[in-house]
Amino acid sequence: MDFQAYWLLVLPFFFGLGWLAARIDIRHLLSESRALPASYFKGLNFLLNEQPDKAIESFIEVARAEQQTIELQFALGGLFRRRGEVDRATRMHQNLAERTDLAPDQRTDALYELAQDYLKAGLLDRAEALFNDLRPSGHAVSALHYLLDIYVTEKDWNKAIEMAESLETAAGEDRRREVANFHCELAAQEYSHSRTEPAHNHIRAALQAHRKCVRANVLQGTWAQREERHAEAIAHWKEIEAQAPEYLFLIAAPLMESMRQLQQNAEGLTLLQGWLQRYPAMDLLAVAYQMTLEQEGPESALRLVREELHRNPSLGALDKYLEAQLATVSAEQRTDVQLARDLVHAQTTRLYLFQCGSCGFKARTFHWHCPACGGWDTYPPYRNADGELTFNASHRSGM
Repeated sequence: MDFQAYWLLVLPFFFGLGWLAARIDIRHLLSESRALPASYFKGLNFLLNEQPDKAIESFIEVARAEQQTIELQFALGGLFRRRGEVDRATRMHQNLAERTDLAPDQRTDALYELAQDYLKAGLLDRAEALFNDLRPSGHAVSALHYLLDIYVTEKDWNKAIEMAESLETAAGEDRRREVANFHCELAAQEYSHSRTEPAHNHIRAALQAHRKCVRANVLQGTWAQREERHAEAIAHWKEIEAQAPEYLFLIAAPLMESMRQLQQNAEGLTLLQGWLQRYPAMDLLAVAYQMTLEQEGPESALRLVREELHRNPSLGALDKYLEAQLATVSAEQRTDVQLARDLVHAQTTRLYLFQCGSCGFKARTFHWHCPACGGWDTYPPYRNADGELTFNASHRSGM
């Protein structure tokens, strides 16, 4: 392509346009910088020097002097709440919500922040009212989550069910387990007040919400046993094997007691030993060992534990094996076995814990509702890896 001479004239023109645009941008930047108050730059300087308290005070001066700094006020309010200064956050967001120059979306955002301030302060009734007002807004899903947390805290299970079902509709979230647990909570409340029919209605609702709700059958069996309807209790508890067999350890001991009441000791022991082989778990082994010891003697109990130790070696199984040996060894060996058992038992007790799969909180007893993070059905039905028997993952797939 031949070089055209007129490009020599055009190139300086484009160079001049670029220079002019740069000058305009620089002037605009300088004018904006001059418009910012000195407190703003002081605040930035404090932040750079890792002095957050002084930085916050400087930014507050900016917010007071410049009423248009809405985003800065939002940021300060959120910062106050995270620092635990809920009163200051509340005042900041209240002032924002009361301003008449806010756009509708900004006022909604201010109310959303204010509702979180109330929640942080423990003013649940005020937080609930604001979150309910926000349900038709762009914060609808978040508001439903907060309302669900409020109703669980207040143990208002009917409203908790309503919120969980609303979240399923609005956000497509699977809340079946929670709804089933809320119905179980209501069932337990009704039964404690001797209202058996409403209690059983809630159990049916729990199973309808989540057909594998083990807790529902645990409750039904427990109530039947209290009323000495042992055959019915056994039937409810046996259904757990089809729902989620890894939870059988929860009802192993009471089920054996009901079978003892019906003089079905041998059948009960056979059932229990079959469960142990198919769904090994430390708590199940403990019940099977005790039942075998009572019905068949220490030699049979030792043999049961030895076989389980070889099949599924673990520290917990070794602890139970040493306990079984104490009943069969000679007096000369007893001291040595007792010492070994005490050492292993101390370690097992320290490690033999249930652990929340959501927050990691550990507990010696099983929880349907985590006392730390508030999650439902977050505790696996087996103890942590340091204290549990090996459990085939295929048995857990039904959870």
